[in-house]
Amino acid sequence: MSFSDDIAKFAQKAANNADVLVRKTVIDIGTRLVNRTPVGDANYWKSPPPAGYVGGHARANWSHSEGELNTREFDTVDASGGASTSRIAASVPKKASGKVHFVQNSVPYIQRLEDGWSRQAPNGMVAVTKVEFQGIVNAIAGRLK
Repeated sequence: MSFSDDIAKFAQKAANNADVLVRKTVIDIGTRLVNRTPVGDANYWKSPPPAGYVGGHARANWSHSEGELNTREFDTVDASGGASTSRIAASVPKKASGKVHFVQNSVPYIQRLEDGWSRQAPNGMVAVTKVEFQGIVNAIAGRLK
């Protein structure tokens, strides 16, 4: 193998590692945000919930987009968060590096939840995840060979 072949192989491995790092980071962040999002518990509410209320609408509305914000609000609930995390993971491309990624939530009351409106997430979801960001990246990078 020639020196130029070695350089090409190294460059390809670096590009692949960058893609894996970005992809796994976006998915990890999305998963943390989903799991940290409160699910409405009417037992703590001052007024009764609407008839047929089922919690999990905010948790169901985390999504990923690339290049621009997605302002779509999903008309569903996902109390477990499984469908939301699967949707996020499926939307992050294999070739993820070099692109701008958004993990967003478009429910009108998400800022109140972030600001501690719910006793389930008194410190928010995004703020807590933001503090962990560098550790997330470092952990993923440490596992790459």
